[in-house]
Amino acid sequence: MILLVPGVIAATTVKRRNATTCSVVVRYLQRMHSKEARSGGEGLEGSCTRTAASWIASTGPVGGVELFRAWFAGEAYQKHRHDTYAIGLTDRGVQVFDYRGSARSSTPGQVVLLYPDEVHDGRAGTEEGFGYRIIYVEPSRLAEALRALRGRPCPLPFAAEPVSRNAKLSRAVEAAFRAPLQSLVADSLIVDLAEGLMAEERGGVRRIASSHVDVRVVERAREFLDTERTRVVHSAELEAITGLTRYDLARQFRSMFGTSPYRYLLMRRLDFARERIHQERPLVEVACEAGFADQAHFTRTFKSAFGLTPAHYRALRASPPAQSTPSSWSSLAR
Repeated sequence: MILLVPGVIAATTVKRRNATTCSVVVRYLQRMHSKEARSGGEGLEGSCTRTAASWIASTGPVGGVELFRAWFAGEAYQKHRHDTYAIGLTDRGVQVFDYRGSARSSTPGQVVLLYPDEVHDGRAGTEEGFGYRIIYVEPSRLAEALRALRGRPCPLPFAAEPVSRNAKLSRAVEAAFRAPLQSLVADSLIVDLAEGLMAEERGGVRRIASSHVDVRVVERAREFLDTERTRVVHSAELEAITGLTRYDLARQFRSMFGTSPYRYLLMRRLDFARERIHQERPLVEVACEAGFADQAHFTRTFKSAFGLTPAHYRALRASPPAQSTPSSWSSLAR
C-alpha cells in the first residue's frame, strides 16, 4: 500500500505530460494489483473477495416446504438448529458439518438428512468451496403424509446416517428445483420425501416410539401457536385449549413434530422475521414486530437458529449471481 499511493500520484502527474508513459505506469499498477489478488487472499481485499463469493437464495415457504440454494467458500454456518427436516443434495465441492457428535462430509450427488432440532454447522471441506440445494419441510406436513402412507399416526422417521445415496430422496430434491413451487407440487414432494425417509429409516436404527399421542389435541396446540406467533405464549394457555398437562403436551408434541412447543413457537416467530427481512424492513423494526425484547435478543436468537446474523443473512440474499435466482433454478438443477 505504501508503494501504490506514490504510484497513483505519479500516474496522475505523468498523465498531464505524457499519455504513453501514464499507460505504462497504470499497467504496472494493474500487474501489482493482480499479484496481490493471487497471493492467497491476504489482507482486507482478499477477505472481501471471499465474502462476495458466497450467496444464498430461497423460495417459499409454500405448503410447509421451503427451497434453499447456496454457495459458500470457507465457513458457512456456525452451530445452530431449526425445527424442520432438512433434506439436501450436495452439488459441487465437499460439504462438511458437525452433527450428533461427529464430523460428517458430503460430496456431489450425496444426500444430507438432518432431523429436526439437532445442532449442526457447515463449512467447505476444500478451498474450492461447496454448493448445495436443500429442502426444509415442516414436520407436521411429513406427519400427515406418513399417516396416509402407514394408515396410522406414527413417530417421525429417523435416519441413523445423515449422509447417504438414497436415490428416492435425491430424485425428489432434483425435481423440486425444476419447476415453480406451488401447493400441489409441494404436496407431491412431501409424499416423495416421506417415502424416501421411510426407506432410509429401515436401513438404520429406529427410534423407540412414544406412547399414545392424541393427534387432534396436539394439532390444536400447533394451530394456536401458528396464530400467536408474534408473542410469548404461556404454558397455562396451551393447557387450557388442549386439556393436557404441560408435560404431557410437551412429550406428545415432540413425538409428532420433533421439537418442543417452545421451540416450535420460536421458529414461527423467526419465520415471521425472515418475511420482514425479505421485504427490506429495518432490522430494529423486524425485532419489535416479531416480539423480541430488543434487536440484540433478536440477533442472538436468529443466529442460534440459522447460523447467521440477520444482517449477514440479508447481505447474502442480496448477492446471488443472476443465474442463481429461484426463477432460473430449473436451468441449474442438472
